[in-house]
Amino acid sequence: MDLFKSGIFHGGVHPAGNKRWTEQKPVETLPVPSQVIIPVQQHIGAPSKPLVEKGAVVRIGDPISEAGGFVSVPAHASISGTVSAVEERPHPLGLPILSVVIDGDGQETWNPEIGFQADYLSLDRAEMLKRIQDAGLAGMGGATFPTHVKLSPPAGKKIDAVILNGAECEPYLTADHRLMLEKPEEILLGLQVMVKILGAERAAIGIERNKPDAIKRLKKVVAEMNLPFQVIALHVKYPQGAEKQLIRAMTGRAVPTGGLPMDVGCVVQNVGTAAAVYDAVAFRRPVIDRVVTVTGKGIKEPKNVLARIGTPYAFVIEQCGGLAEAAGKLIMGGPMMGLAQSSLDIPVIKGTSGILVLDARESRKHEEQVCISCAHCVDACPMGLMPKMIAAFIKKGRMADAQAYHALDCIECGSCAYVCPAHINLVHWIRYGKSELIRARKKAS
Repeated sequence: MDLFKSGIFHGGVHPAGNKRWTEQKPVETLPVPSQVIIPVQQHIGAPSKPLVEKGAVVRIGDPISEAGGFVSVPAHASISGTVSAVEERPHPLGLPILSVVIDGDGQETWNPEIGFQADYLSLDRAEMLKRIQDAGLAGMGGATFPTHVKLSPPAGKKIDAVILNGAECEPYLTADHRLMLEKPEEILLGLQVMVKILGAERAAIGIERNKPDAIKRLKKVVAEMNLPFQVIALHVKYPQGAEKQLIRAMTGRAVPTGGLPMDVGCVVQNVGTAAAVYDAVAFRRPVIDRVVTVTGKGIKEPKNVLARIGTPYAFVIEQCGGLAEAAGKLIMGGPMMGLAQSSLDIPVIKGTSGILVLDARESRKHEEQVCISCAHCVDACPMGLMPKMIAAFIKKGRMADAQAYHALDCIECGSCAYVCPAHINLVHWIRYGKSELIRARKKAS
């Protein structure tokens, strides 16, 4: 009996997809910028530690920082040139972060150790994991959790199912869609590596049904490569791509409160991560670029682009025709889970799946009104929480009550705020409350 199916999960919403701007546009490789700004923190976990100083000469793929611990990954030079600064620079997450600034030499000189190894599948598990960490690989779907950590479950946690997330349910974004159409072989070879590392018995790629061309393409390539993987056509519902919701929809298994996918025998990785795993293990190629969807009414020419890590947003947007006259709000990612940005000087990082520019009308902020107790937020919450109550407790400073209502289980998908007729900033309040609860927990320990 097959494990995988096209099921459903509780809650969720159906925001307008707005993918028409870019879904039919092939990935365009951007010109190499004259300067890149590469933060040492582009992942969840301990920051990496700089290995270079001002004046150092670097090649593409050279490590410029080293992992700061097990839950950490290094960063690499994405252009060849000279380090002009190691200093704090603006970062997409809001606070200035120590960054390595490289001025390009126009030579495009690569680290000579990067190259294809035909027998890469004969490598043992430890060597594969080492190559993945050494490549600086963190979740390419935007979560940026170090990939080697996800692929290293503790003893006693048997993984029998690997799920590749090709749902890309976030509105506007089409980077994963294009990657599935243009590089399906690399995605599947990366999945093959992960299955070997985990010793998993089954694997599948979940893709929402609004991407029929990607479903057809992956099924065809799976058959041609004679791989034992399934391609599952999923119902279209946001947040289908969230780990716990994807596991529930594809396997029927429910990740327990406070638990992780490995608690139900699953590991979920993004399709972009899978392609990068193949590059890391077979080529020793680090993460020096990524596909980014540049879109929205505030962009003159929306595109999917392959951009070097560290490329300033201003350069990327310039290659897409520049900002439209009505540009109003800049977001890294999509409108549901993305982060608003205040500057075009910030760089593309490993988690930059999209650069979205809304027009002034779309970005107009609604004034919060009084909650009318309609419970729409409760119906929409894919985690089965009561967002209204959690936010109300946090507003009043009643953090213990917010925790009792499972505030820390919130995945910050934005479904509750999307359906709220009173325009209450539910995600804003819950995100703030979670940070306070986590801070208090760390202080107590």
